[in-house]
Amino acid sequence: MKWIQIPLGPLQTNCYLLVNDNKECIIFDPGSQGEELNHYLEEQQLKPLAILLTHAHFDHIGAVDHVKRQWKLPVYLHELEGEWLSNPSLNGSGRFGEDITAQPAEHLITEEGELKIGAFSFELFHTPGHSPGSLSYYIKEVQAVVAGDTLFAGGIGRTDLPGGSHSQLLLSIQNKLLTMPEETKVFPGHGPTTTIRDEKRENPFL
Repeated sequence: MKWIQIPLGPLQTNCYLLVNDNKECIIFDPGSQGEELNHYLEEQQLKPLAILLTHAHFDHIGAVDHVKRQWKLPVYLHELEGEWLSNPSLNGSGRFGEDITAQPAEHLITEEGELKIGAFSFELFHTPGHSPGSLSYYIKEVQAVVAGDTLFAGGIGRTDLPGGSHSQLLLSIQNKLLTMPEETKVFPGHGPTTTIRDEKRENPFL
């Protein structure tokens, strides 16, 4: 099983592909450049199974419909942000004079626990703070967590957007992410990857 990191759009939002030996893949946060992403999937002969969203801010959802239509994929999102996909005021795109929207998610996540899609298995953690429905996806098999905009290399998510809470964000990081094994790789929504060990030791916000 391997990871592919693809920064997309003007904010260089990290889209991740988790690919198994059969070339099946899970797509995390297709934020922009849908045609280019579809072309890459075709070129690499990958077989997408689903789109998993860490949260529904505009820079993480911009290519959802392009990819969803091309591959007929279900979308997974926390229920607290179910309405954000169709609402520019909630997903933040309205603040920048844009109307970035996506069709409703097929699966609204209501609780933490295990999620299985084909041969892939994830442990879901609700990690609010950056947004009320932020999710982190832990993959035990490869000791990695897709953390969205909750935790970055040397930083943490912003909390000045609608539904954000600095105190809640810190609790999410301390109680959910930093309790993972220290060798766990962290795949953030922007910037380079890191590890739980490095963030415990070096992150000035923690």
